[in-house]
Amino acid sequence: MRLITLVTIVLTAALSASAQTPVQPYPFAPPPGPQIYPHPLTDTNEGFQPIFDGTLKNWDGDPQYWCVENNILIGEVTPNNLLKQNSFLIWRGGTPKDFELKAEFRISDHGNSGINYRSVEISATKWLLRGYQADIDGAGKYTGQNYEERGRSFLAMRGQVTHVATGEGPTVIATLGSPDDLKAFIHPNDWNQYHLIVRGNLLIHILNGHIMSEVIDDDIANRKFEGLIGVQVHVGPPMKIEYRSILLKPLS
Repeated sequence: MRLITLVTIVLTAALSASAQTPVQPYPFAPPPGPQIYPHPLTDTNEGFQPIFDGTLKNWDGDPQYWCVENNILIGEVTPNNLLKQNSFLIWRGGTPKDFELKAEFRISDHGNSGINYRSVEISATKWLLRGYQADIDGAGKYTGQNYEERGRSFLAMRGQVTHVATGEGPTVIATLGSPDDLKAFIHPNDWNQYHLIVRGNLLIHILNGHIMSEVIDDDIANRKFEGLIGVQVHVGPPMKIEYRSILLKPLS
C-alpha cells in the first residue's frame, strides 16, 4: 500500500506541474519577430549564359544526324540513316564541374534522347560519350531519370532519391512521388524544360518545375566531378529531338 501511495503522489505532482507549464508547439516555438520564409525566384535565369547561340559554334557531332533550323538544334534519325550505336552532339566549350543547366526540348513519340554531363568521350569511337544522363523519351517512360550511359546504368528512376555506394549500386532512400504521378508534368509532343543542378556528389533533375530524381553519388570508384556536356540521338526507330535555349551557370 505504501508503494502504491508513493507512485500516486509522484504521478499527481507530475500532472499538476505539466498543467501549469505551457506546452510548446512541436518541435519548438517560433522566435519572436517577423518570420522569413522561402520566396519564389524573381529572375530565374540570373547567372546563366547561353551555350547554344542558334548555330553549331562550339558543338561537334555527326552532320548526318544534327543540324540547326530556325534557332532550334535538331537531332534526327531517318529510315535512311538508322544508327548502329548512340551518337552525341558534344559541347566543346568546356568540362563543367559544379553547375546548373537549363534546356528546353521537344521529342517525337518514338524518340529516345538525353542530356549527358560530367561525361568522357570514348576515344575508340567518334561522338560517343560515357557518363551521367538526364534521360528523355517520347513515351514518357524514362524522362526525368538519371541513367549513366555506358556506365552503371540506372542510378535513379523517376520519383526516386537514391544513394550510390562503392560496390553496392543505387539504394532508394526516399521517394518524390510515383512515376505515373510525375509523368503528368511532362508535355508530350510539346516543349519541356530540364533544369539540372549538379553540385559535388548531388545530382538533381528538375522537369517543368518538378523534381524528377536525385542521386547522392558516393561511389568513389566510378563517380565523376567534371566532364563533357552532350545531347543524344539513340539507336532504334526513326526519331526527332529538338533543343533550344540551352543555358549554363557555373557554380565553381
